[in-house]
Amino acid sequence: MTVQIPFTGRSRPPEACSFHRTELSQILNVYGRMVALGEWRDYAIDHLADRAVFSIFRHASERPVYRIEKTPRDARRQGVWAVVGMDGRILKRGHELRQVLRVLEKKLIRLVDD
Repeated sequence: MTVQIPFTGRSRPPEACSFHRTELSQILNVYGRMVALGEWRDYAIDHLADRAVFSIFRHASERPVYRIEKTPRDARRQGVWAVVGMDGRILKRGHELRQVLRVLEKKLIRLVDD
C-alpha cells in the first residue's frame, strides 16, 4: 500500500525567518547594557514562519517589556524592523535596525543620567 502526499504547490516547506549574526549582535549590544544597569533580566528568541522576534523581559515570569520584530514581508512598506511595547503599540518602525534600536537607547541614556 502506498500513501500519497497531496501536492501543495511548493517543492520545499517555507523556512522560518531568523536573525543574521550582525543583527543579533546589535540587539545584544543594547540588551547587554540594559542588563548591566539592572533593568532587563531575560530574553527569548522566536523564529516564526513570517517573522523573527527578540523578546525582552524584566523578570522571566512576566510578559515581555519590549519585542524587536523582523518582518520581511513589510520591507517595502513600513520597514523590516519594529520595536513593540508591552501594550502592543509599535514604538518605532523602519528599514534600518540601528535607527529602530535608538528608541531603546534613549531609555538607556535616561537611566544613566538619573
